[in-house]
Amino acid sequence: MIETLSRAAFATLAGSALLKTVASRYGMRTPGSFARRFVAGETMEEAIAAAAELERQGLIVTLDHLGERVATQEAALAAARDYGAIIEAAAGAGISRNLSVKLTQLGLDIDRATCTDNLRRVLDVAAQADFFVRIDMEGSAYTQSTFDVFESLWGIGCRNIGVVIQAYLRRSPGDVARMNELGTRVRLVKGAYREPREVAFQEKEDVDRAFVELMRMLLTAGHSPAIATHDPAMIEATRGFATERGLARTAYEFQLLYGIRRDLQRALAADGHPVRVYVPFGTEWFPYFMRRLGERPANVGFVMKSLFKEQQD
Repeated sequence: MIETLSRAAFATLAGSALLKTVASRYGMRTPGSFARRFVAGETMEEAIAAAAELERQGLIVTLDHLGERVATQEAALAAARDYGAIIEAAAGAGISRNLSVKLTQLGLDIDRATCTDNLRRVLDVAAQADFFVRIDMEGSAYTQSTFDVFESLWGIGCRNIGVVIQAYLRRSPGDVARMNELGTRVRLVKGAYREPREVAFQEKEDVDRAFVELMRMLLTAGHSPAIATHDPAMIEATRGFATERGLARTAYEFQLLYGIRRDLQRALAADGHPVRVYVPFGTEWFPYFMRRLGERPANVGFVMKSLFKEQQD
């Protein structure tokens, strides 16, 4: 029944101010509150504490300050400054120097120049602290503009930057080939946004097939690729192909979401694989939390199955 809930319904719920107010009152109230399973906290201090705990378990992290689709120059500039503060705080805490950003949070909906300038501000601070910055990929309406912003900064010598490619998009083989040619670092994901059939594969077997194809391209000709999936079949396909190619386990890394399949995260790390956990935080957690469940209906069932699968927290 859960898996039959429509993505449109979850999108509506994610935008509900009333539901957000109610959820915000309870979701982060205590360490056991429901949202804290998937969101590290509302403050930078909480996120750094969560990241430090993960690293004590042998994992590595990337921080993501939740927020997107800002509508004013002031809000976009404030987000860039927030990321600068996050970089400085994380560097001071001694955790992994890795950050994920969304371009609509930096002003992409305003205009490309605003976004590019703000991302450059973040990259300048990051370079001083030896931080790597990954641009998260949003819906397909932003795909080309995201690559355009990336390439404009790559073209002027910014090298502490990478991108995300979504396997379910039909255009992605060309994007992987281009990123491999440039020499940038790619995070491969299946893709979780609701997209039309002409833009993205709809059936799981087609998405899986595309994911494996792109994974092989990245492991063959990519640059420190990140394979981001909780799907055991995709993980085993990656491990098997890497073994066939004679790749060291440190030639690539697995990436998984905070709070999902923590048993799998620890098992992969114990087996010698670098495992990076995506650690989201911030006061704007409710839309992220709802979309994580609703962007693809299978996510709801998957999250529930993951919760029951684990034997302990």
